[in-house]
Formats: sequence, structure tokens, C-alpha cells
Amino acid sequence: MTAPGDAPPGATEPIPVVGDPIRLRDTFAALRVFNYRLYFIAQVFANTGGWMQRVAIDWLVLELTGDVALVGLTVSLQFAPSLLFGAWAGVVSDRFPRRRVLIVTQSVGVVVNAVLATLVLTGTVQTWQVLVAAGVLGTSIAIDAPSRAAFITEMVGPGRLRNAISLNAGVFHLGGLVGPAVSGAMIVVIGSGWSIAVNACTAAVAVSALLVMRRGELRPAPRAVRARGQIREAIRYAASKPTIRWPIVLLAFVSVFGMNLPVLLAAAADDRYATGAAGYGLYSSLAALGAFAGALASARRRTVRLRGLVAAAVVYGLVTAFAGLAPWYGAFLAALVGLGVARLLFATGAEAMTQLSTNLAIRGRVMSFYLMVLLGGQAVGGVLIGWICERFGPQTGFVVAGAVPAIAALVIGFGLARSRDLRVVFDLRRWRSPLRIEPRRR
Repeated sequence: MTAPGDAPPGATEPIPVVGDPIRLRDTFAALRVFNYRLYFIAQVFANTGGWMQRVAIDWLVLELTGDVALVGLTVSLQFAPSLLFGAWAGVVSDRFPRRRVLIVTQSVGVVVNAVLATLVLTGTVQTWQVLVAAGVLGTSIAIDAPSRAAFITEMVGPGRLRNAISLNAGVFHLGGLVGPAVSGAMIVVIGSGWSIAVNACTAAVAVSALLVMRRGELRPAPRAVRARGQIREAIRYAASKPTIRWPIVLLAFVSVFGMNLPVLLAAAADDRYATGAAGYGLYSSLAALGAFAGALASARRRTVRLRGLVAAAVVYGLVTAFAGLAPWYGAFLAALVGLGVARLLFATGAEAMTQLSTNLAIRGRVMSFYLMVLLGGQAVGGVLIGWICERFGPQTGFVVAGAVPAIAALVIGFGLARSRDLRVVFDLRRWRSPLRIEPRRR
């Protein structure tokens, strides 16, 4: 998929995307590496706590204000700093030891969550304090994200990278499966402050894991020297490669419109089905259950192809729209599971293609662009989808969140097909692969 001649020679020559068959016993191959195994176990706790905190903060804002649009603003504040600092964070990732960067940024998360939990538990919390905490956490995430993405390779090497990306997604959504359900129950019984406090503790576990890693077994990338034009160099590099450019374009539509589930699910629980915090936790858990299944399927995926990303984006959009139009409650719940599967397959495919198409010497900067689109898109989309849900209702919010990415993916798919003298075939009779791109008949 990636020809070495597509990019300038030198340190940033691309790594080809390969598709060797995956054996059943290799589904968890990355866990054979001690440092990654330690990291993985810590992330099980950290991601569960993080999902508990997300549910707690979103619901806390809704309780304090009763305004779904402010829930969207809270989501945006956690992601907007990625638009401001994302490119600079990529330079930091390429210049400084990534493990050290992660220790600092995740320690900030421990402190902020501890302070916010104390305010909530003492009954002194105010809306502005929650918004400030969301903004500080968002800044920490913006600096942390490129180093976290690129650090995976330093732990497992390129051969196990795709597997590690899928396992990371799996543990992230395993936390999403357990965290919202536990957090919803805790909010009902003892309040949201304890969910935030738990996240402060689990974040401390993640920092501890980084501190005790076997540094001699890491494979640190060459550090980029300080020089002018490093961000421009990365922009030219990313724009010149289809296997970086198109995943990021697709991601832009999906992240702005289709990755604001906290807003959509809060609106559905509050306005459409009136199920409260327990329902919100249930909805989040169902979506995470589907995503966890998608992560396991992704870990066994043999190839990473643009047509697969297009198909996943289309399916994700259609299922999201169907969730808004579901004629009965059971269909809505089932749609949330399917939504999670499609979202995960798209997300892991896009990230794996981008990372595997980028040389280590420039990967931090390229991943910063990827994450700027991912997190910045959610910042913009949080406000937009929140406003749509508040103004037109959650059903319209779901439909818009699904229809726009699906249409954009179809347009991109047809454009790619025409540019390569191919054609797009959509055939529901082939349920395993309904969307295909094949040579045009003569």
C-alpha cells in the first residue's frame, strides 16, 4: 500500500503497511513484552477510572445546570487544547524522552482529579470549577497524546505495533464497559465525587507503572534535534502520503460529528428515554461492549486498507443514524452495540495505518496532527452536537452525527475509486463484506 518512493528520502522514509496473517495464538502477542504487559495492566485500571470520571463529570454538569449544551462545552474543554497545543506537543514528543513526558502529564491528571474530587465530596464545587478542571485536563491530554501514541512502538517494536494498538483499544473500551456502569451506580448511591476520586487513584497506578518499567528493554526512537521548520516538514510529509492523508480526512468527519457519544447519550438518557444516570451508564456500557468486541476482531485483522476504513466509517454513520430513528427501545440498545463495533474498527484501522506509514523519527509530529483532528474535532463537535440536541432533540442529534460521516466516507470512497479506475460495489447479500472496491469492468 505504501511505496517507499512516495516520500522524500532520508530519516522520514515511510515504513510500509504489511498484512501478514494473524494466528489465533498471536491475538495477544504484544503482551509477551514485559514493559507493555505492565503498561497494559496499569491501563486496565486507569481507563476504567477515566471512564468513571467522564460519566461523573458530564452528569455533574448536567445536575448543576440542567443544560445539555453545557455538557457539550465540558466535553469541548477537554479536547480544545489539542487544537492549540497539538502541533507543539508533537515536537515535544520527538525531541524529549516520551516516557518522561508521560510521567509528567499523567501526574498532572492525578493532582487535578484529586482536587476536583475533594471539591465535590465537600459540597463546595461550582460549575466554573468543573469547567476549569476540564480545561486543565484537556491541556494535559493534548501534551500527553502524541507521546502516548508513539511510545507504544518503543515498548513493543514495529512487528507487534498493530496488535498493541488493537489491545490498547480493547482495554480502553473494557474500561468503558465497566466504568460507566460502576459510575452510574455510584452516582445514584453516593454521588459523582467518588467516581472522580477513584480516577485520581487509578491515574496514580498508571504513573507508577511508567516509573518501574525496565528502561533497558525500551527501544527509544532517535531524538529530533532542535531546528526550524519541523512542523512544516511533518505537514508536508503527512500530506504527501495517501495512507496518512485520507485516514486523517475521514477521521475529521467522524470525530466532529460521530465521536460525541457522551453528549448524545446524556441527551437520550435525560430527554428521550428519561432513564437518568443509570440509563446513561447502561448506554455507555453497551457502546463500550460493542467496541471491546471490535477491538478483539481488530487484533486479528490481517490487513489495514483504505477501503476498509471507508466501509467502517459508512457503517458507523448508518448505525448511529439508526440509533436516533430506532422505533423501539430495544432497537436503540442493540444499535449502541453495533455502533461501538464499527467505531472501534474504524478508529484502530485509522491509527494503525497512520502509525505504520510513518517513520519513528517524525512519528510524534504526525501523530500530533492525527490527534489534533481526533480530539479537536470532538471539541468542535461537542458544542455543535450539544446545541443540536438542545435545539432539535436527541433524535436529530443522532441522525446528524451519523449521516454526515457516512456521506463524507461515500464521497471519498467514490473519489478514490474513480482516481484509480475502480468502482464501489455495495451488496447487502454479501453480509461479511457488503462494501467492496474492485476494478472497473471494461
